[in-house]
Formats: sequence, C-alpha cells, structure tokens
Amino acid sequence: MIDFLLKSAISLIVFLGFYYLILEREKIHKFNRFYLLISVLISLIIPFVTFEFIEFVETAPVIQYYEPINIEKAKVVLNQNPTIEKVITAQESIDYLPYVFWSIYVSISLIFLFRFSKNYFKLIVKSKINPSVKYKNASLILLEEKTLPHTFLNFIFVNSEDFKNKNIEDELFAHEMVHVNQKHTLDILFIEFLKALFWFHPLFYLYKKAIQLNHEFLADEEIVNTYNNVPYYQNLLLHKSNGNTTIYLASNLNYLITKKRLLMMTKNTSKKIALLKKVAAFPILAGLIYFFCIEIIAQEKPKVLNLDTEKTIPTDKDKIRDAYYSGVWVKICDEKTNRKSVTLYEKLSLEDKRKYLGYIPEIMIEKEIPVPLFEKMKTKDLAVWINGKVKTKEEIKKYKRTDFSYYSYSFVHKNARSKRFPQSYQYTLFTKDYFNENLKKSNTHFSGDTIKIVLVSYNTAMKDKITKSIKADTLVWFTEGKEDYNLFINDVKNNKIDNNKVNFQLKKPAQKVIVIDAGH
Repeated sequence: MIDFLLKSAISLIVFLGFYYLILEREKIHKFNRFYLLISVLISLIIPFVTFEFIEFVETAPVIQYYEPINIEKAKVVLNQNPTIEKVITAQESIDYLPYVFWSIYVSISLIFLFRFSKNYFKLIVKSKINPSVKYKNASLILLEEKTLPHTFLNFIFVNSEDFKNKNIEDELFAHEMVHVNQKHTLDILFIEFLKALFWFHPLFYLYKKAIQLNHEFLADEEIVNTYNNVPYYQNLLLHKSNGNTTIYLASNLNYLITKKRLLMMTKNTSKKIALLKKVAAFPILAGLIYFFCIEIIAQEKPKVLNLDTEKTIPTDKDKIRDAYYSGVWVKICDEKTNRKSVTLYEKLSLEDKRKYLGYIPEIMIEKEIPVPLFEKMKTKDLAVWINGKVKTKEEIKKYKRTDFSYYSYSFVHKNARSKRFPQSYQYTLFTKDYFNENLKKSNTHFSGDTIKIVLVSYNTAMKDKITKSIKADTLVWFTEGKEDYNLFINDVKNNKIDNNKVNFQLKKPAQKVIVIDAGH
C-alpha cells in the first residue's frame, strides 16, 4: 500500500507540476483537459505495472575439486529418519494498529462517499421537482432562489424570475451550453469520486481546481470565438460573479474569476509552440515508466570453459556413477556411429560414461499412499501394479494402506495406451517387505552384471522389429521441433520387476533413442 501511495503521489506531482509550468499558460485547452484526466489514471495504474528486463552479467567460472564420494556413507545419512523437533507453541501478539488505521480510513471514506452521493441525488431531485424548459439539447431548470446559471449533466439551473424577465444574457446561456455539450460534469464526478476514496491526498484537490479552471477556459474560448467581444464578456463575468457561491458537483459561471481567465481570453498560442509543448509531455511519461515500471534482473552469464579442460574434470555425479556401475560389463550398440562393443565399465572413457550411462537411480525414500487415492483404487478400475503384478480393485481390497512403503504414478500418452490398460495414469505400489528387499538399496549398485545400451533414431525406434527384438520396457525419443520427450511403454509380460529396467525421461535434448536393459 505504501509503495502504491508513494509511486502514485510522485507521478501526480510530476504530471501536475508539468501542467502548471508548461501547459496551463498556453491556449491548448482541449489537450489540457485530456492531459489532466489521463495523467490521473496513469498515476493510479503505474504502481501496478512492471516490465522485467534480464541483464546478463558475465562472471568468471569457478572450478571446484571434490573428494571422492562414499556412496554407502551418503546412503546411510540420507536414509536416516528425520529428526522430529519439538514445536513449542508460543502465543503470538496481535498488532491491532493496522486494523485501527483501516477502520479510520474506511469510516471517513464512507462519509465522503455518502456526501458525494447525497449531493449527486440532490441535484437530480432538484431537476425533477422544479419546472423545466427545453433549450437546444439541454433542459433549463427554473429555480425560485436567486442563483447564477450553473450546469449539471444536461441540466442548466437558472433563476425563474430572471429567465421570465429575460435578464440572462445570451453569452451566459452559451457559456453553460459549452459545459453541457462537452460533458464537463463527468470530469467533475470522476475527480470527486477519487477525492472521496483518497480524501487524505491533497493532490486530488489541486487536480479538481485545475480541471474546473480548464473547463472555464474552454467555455470562455467558445464565447470569445462566437461573439468576438472580449471587453464586454469580461465585464459581464466580473459583474455576475460578485456575491455568488460555488455549487458542489456543478460547472459554475462564477468559478475562479481570476486574472488567469481574463488574460487567457486575449492570449494567442502559435501552432509550433502548442505542438512542441504537447510532445514534451511524452518524455515525462516515459521517465516515470522507466523509474517505476522497469525492473532489471541481473543474471549471471558464466564464461565458457575450454571444452577439452572441462571433459577431463570429474564431477561428483561422475564419482557416484563410478560407484554404481563398478564391475559391470557394458554392451553398446550405437546406430549413428556403428559402434558395437562389450567393455568393462572401468575401461570406458569419461566421455563414453557420460554419453551412454547418463542415468543414475536416486535414493528411494518411503512414500505413504494418500488415503483418498487408496480408497479410489479399491472402488475404481485403475491400472495398478503391486510388486510388479497387475491387481484388480477386488484384490486391492485385501490390503491395508499401511502395508505399503512406496507408491508412484505416471501419465500414459494416448499412443501408448492399450485395450487392456486404457487409463491415462498407471500406479505402482510396493509392500514393505518387497521395498526393503529389492528397492531400498537399489541406488547403491547396479544389480546385474551386464547393461545393454542401445541408441537408435526415431524411425528405427518405431519399427516393430526393434521393439520386439530389444528386451527393454521403455523407448525414449526426441521429436524435432518439440520440447517434450515421448515415451513408448511395452506391456510387462512377466510378474517379476527388475529395478534396473527403468522408465525415465531425459532432461537434456537428444536426437537419439536410449534404451536401457539390465542383463544378468
């Protein structure tokens, strides 16, 4: 709230200051009218507008060297039960000061809004209960009390006796008709409504004075151009203005009969000066937007390391991979490079290890099944596997929710769904015994003695002979022009789950298919 008030106040000050110093003195009243109204709207909107620009800051790379990671030690630490901290409930003290301020603000705002509504309907009622006479596209409301002509919406209020005796000059009627035709009442209603909401803001009072004076400039300009008798009109205004009060919410004939109005009637502004001052308003707007709406976000842009140097620096992920695949034979079949080899993992180069063995399983932490999901499994026909075996809802009812240590689910694309499993989601559950025996330590070392890595193109992957000949559960491929990866999942034909046959999705773009198959 403070940020809004500060930014809007500064904007209002800048716009209003520019108006008083540059625009008010010139005979560009139509432009000034819209400038004042739009500057108020912009000042209220600017605090809510933000344009973010990212600035890249180049920083030097930092190379860190790590000690070898002990997988067993890391596993023990991560698998430890989290410490349950005692929560001491302390009674928080309530700060009532904001509530007091907001209560005061709302109360005073309601009073001002009530006053605004009361005066609005008072003028409406006055226009209904008094006699009226049609005058051009306005209505003359004939009042018994002594008053100068004043305008509200399309109503012109005049004294009944003066009207009947024809004591109201044509210039005065023409003056009020300018207020009617140009709908000046709407401007006053707009600024008065804002004054009711921002009653504590002195700038809105100054804006109302500037707007009303500009209305008089517009009306005066029309009379001078029509009747071309400036001295007579000036004397008429000075004579009529003595001893009369201003009507709230109305455009008043006697409003601000000052030296400014009298001088403005005789002033001329060249078209070049007018254009120059109009254009000068745009840099003011641009400056406010720059200071209040533009947010520059600094983002580091590290320098590119020498590729040869980077390839020779092992990372902690490389060391975790070395521990996971140690002693495992690696069969590689790469369609693009025509590579076919069988090599012990330790004999592979660091580049080959990163290229062909990018997948490393994470530590599996026990995850409890939510109660609503488990109840849904017992009542709906979902695709559910328990310890690698497909189960029906009737079979799931034989289990308790607490029988399971872990669950997971995955979305199945339409092209991968089958008649047997048409569901869009598949769920996998593991009992406590199965989880402890087969999964809890699955991240420490590859369970098989051989792993087969097959990299093929999209077209090859889609051929039936590939999907049939390669004993793997998942094919992963990248389609050019799309950001996401596609999965093709074969139905599991046996009941035993091999934890090293993993369905996964690559994190970095690739133009090949990677199939992982754990052999024994």
